[in-house]
Amino acid sequence: MSGANFNKVYVVGVGMSKFIKPRGEVDYPEFGLEAAVKALNDAKINYDDIKYAACGYVYGDSTAGQRVLYQLGMTQIPVINVNNNCSTGSTALLQARIAVGSGMVDCAMALGFERMARGSLGVTFTDRTNPMDHVTMVMAGEKGFEPKAPGAAQIFGNAGIGYMEKYGSTEEHLAKIAEKNHRHSSKNPYSQFRDIYTLDQVKQSPKVYGPLTKLQCCPTSDGAGCVIVANEDFVKKHGLMDQAVEICAQTMATDSPRLLTTDAIQWAGFDMTVTAAKEAYKIAGITPNDVQVIELHDCFSANELLTYDALGLTPPGKAHTIIDSGDNTYGGKYVINPSGGLISKGHPLGATGLAQCTELTWQLRGWTGDRQVPNVKYALQHNVGLGGAVVIGIYKKANGNTTQPHLGYNPAIEARPITQEDYNKACSKSKRAEFLEAKL
Repeated sequence: MSGANFNKVYVVGVGMSKFIKPRGEVDYPEFGLEAAVKALNDAKINYDDIKYAACGYVYGDSTAGQRVLYQLGMTQIPVINVNNNCSTGSTALLQARIAVGSGMVDCAMALGFERMARGSLGVTFTDRTNPMDHVTMVMAGEKGFEPKAPGAAQIFGNAGIGYMEKYGSTEEHLAKIAEKNHRHSSKNPYSQFRDIYTLDQVKQSPKVYGPLTKLQCCPTSDGAGCVIVANEDFVKKHGLMDQAVEICAQTMATDSPRLLTTDAIQWAGFDMTVTAAKEAYKIAGITPNDVQVIELHDCFSANELLTYDALGLTPPGKAHTIIDSGDNTYGGKYVINPSGGLISKGHPLGATGLAQCTELTWQLRGWTGDRQVPNVKYALQHNVGLGGAVVIGIYKKANGNTTQPHLGYNPAIEARPITQEDYNKACSKSKRAEFLEAKL
């Protein structure tokens, strides 16, 4: 993907729904349609311009992507359905970028959505091998396994404990991460939770596993996100360069054999992040010092701590120092999870990576109002799925020109529902299926 024949790829349109508690109030076709319509309207194009789509979701039957997109038109484009655990959304974006960058198409869509069950994640299939059985058995042999605690919380909780024991970080550092992300989330209209909590409230909330309290764990969520990518010719033809964001680098890594060692830090996929991040910096021609804003996969506060180290934001073993110095929030060296992150914004698995890209695109455009990070030149995305896959993206504005929202409102600071007019602008002009037309 970084070879000489790989074309530049730009983000030209983004959109997302509010992330909400899973209550069965909104079904995935509605979430998906909302995000897709918003992204198409942001890009000032309609569905006829989309030549390829990658649709990400974890919980749902096959071809759910087609079911969502047929509402916009049955244009017979390739629609690829993607499941890569919690990195599903950014994996869909990777597929769309490859389609454009390879020259296969000039414009592609990555769409992610999720309708989840309430409560902690559990095992869906009990009659076949669990794809996480290898690391779970290693963890159980080393630390035991708590039947009543969520499996993911145990993996990430033990990784956090391992980092604390090895390098001297504390439970206070984990609580400070969660306090920061809840505080950031209060300014994001798309967030599932917008309440601000004190450090004591974070620490005193119910224990989930080890040092992790409830307010340090991401919730299950419903919602959708969408990103439209295009090549340079398409961007110029449609007059989109002033709002376009270049994907300077995008890498994916899967697990190394370190996953199955007795080092608890590695059970959370630490080595995947190290590998993907190093390659991304190399392709983009930058270092961590060049980045100003980061959307980081904080499914648990422990993972945000580990990832500071894995991304090279601090020297090895010094992740906690970025918290002590305040260099992970406004006024510091980096602003990490200005959206509120997974902990507070929410985590509908298929949508998460695309919501991260949406936030960073808005940040680079300078649209994010009270949560705007100043002087953003480079933005970094980190999305991890156990089992495993890590996707790293590095973004920059395509040019130095400023641009203003053109939708009649600013979507970065106001989460409006779509209207019939929005839908009419976005849908195919010739190949709509009447029975699937939006009823808005």
